Amino acid sequence: MMDFPLLSVLILLPIIGGAALLLCKQNNKLARQLALLVSVATMLLSFLLYIGFDSTTHQMQFVERLSWVATFNIEYYLGVDGFSMPLMILTTISTVLVVIAGWQVIEDRAAQYMSAFLIMEGLMLGVFAALDAILFYLFFEAMLIPLFLVIGIWGGPNRVYATIKFFLYTFFGSVFLLIALLYLQFQAGSFSILDFHNVSLSLTQQIWIFLAFLIAFAVKIPMWPVHTWLPDAHVEAPTGGSVILAAITLKIGGYGLLRFALPITPDASMTLDWLVIGLSLIAIVYIGFVALAQSDLKKLIAYSSIAHMGFVTLGLFIVFRIVANDAITLGVGNGEVLAIEGAMVQMISHGFIAAAMFLSVGVLYDRMHTREISAYGGVANSMPKFTALAVFFAMANAGLPGTS
Repeated sequence: MMDFPLLSVLILLPIIGGAALLLCKQNNKLARQLALLVSVATMLLSFLLYIGFDSTTHQMQFVERLSWVATFNIEYYLGVDGFSMPLMILTTISTVLVVIAGWQVIEDRAAQYMSAFLIMEGLMLGVFAALDAILFYLFFEAMLIPLFLVIGIWGGPNRVYATIKFFLYTFFGSVFLLIALLYLQFQAGSFSILDFHNVSLSLTQQIWIFLAFLIAFAVKIPMWPVHTWLPDAHVEAPTGGSVILAAITLKIGGYGLLRFALPITPDASMTLDWLVIGLSLIAIVYIGFVALAQSDLKKLIAYSSIAHMGFVTLGLFIVFRIVANDAITLGVGNGEVLAIEGAMVQMISHGFIAAAMFLSVGVLYDRMHTREISAYGGVANSMPKFTALAVFFAMANAGLPGTS
């Protein structure tokens, strides 16, 4: 824990920087330089989380807690643990890559483009750091706005359809999340997520709350069958939008299950683990076959991302089968720890590799003006170094399931 409000600075710096960029809308060069400066500064500050993090405790660290709306017991409550800290660092690194990737490609309204990503970065960092349920929900919902604008303004020909579909799917899930949070506040007497963990709930109550969480976060991951918005969003999004979607937005769904569903509704999670495991296996197998049938390279990577995130949810909920098996055999195993760690490693590794894959597709599209795989013959002859990197990323992407 530090006296310096590091988490607040990490959240506010890119948001304020993004707002300042809107004043530079007539000077694209200055906007790009300022965006890079702010994103790099945020990334370097995020490394302090790793440097100052104590891995020997499960307690929240870098905690900041202030009364916000006292009438409703809403607090400005921030903190990180071993689940949120790596995802925050992944967010700051990804944003720097997005700024660099759009340096020359985005010529139209570059200041607004960079501003949207910086503001989105601050809001995503807020999602991972929030320990007050309403604060989490505000960040969770607000991050949709800049992403909606990025796809809707700088996206492809069918961007309007993709953005509306993306918004409707995510908003639908968020309604159930809000209902569950309000009910938990009624039971706990506060909106503190850590207080939610200690609420005593019957199995019936847990099942209803768990289903609300599952709907909200399954759309984000996205799990089958609420996955159809993702390929459309990826195809229409600019390269930077695809990078953030794959690297960060999908991980918020997995993080939500870790932060809310498993600790708040453990009995319901164990009772309904068969449902999530079944949906995860469908995503891994069926969506994997769907990916093989794609002729559009961006769609192929989008579908493969759904399959890879299936391993995350599989790892999170197969824990209960491992625990039950240990109890039956009277063994003392650490398989459940490995399952959770595997899910986390899968999220982080997929964040980097999927981002690299979409950046590679962006390079190809800028030169070939098509995403059709059949048009990429001979690329190795004209761009051998790039091809070597792209093949390396593709091999790493194919090997991702082995991490979990």
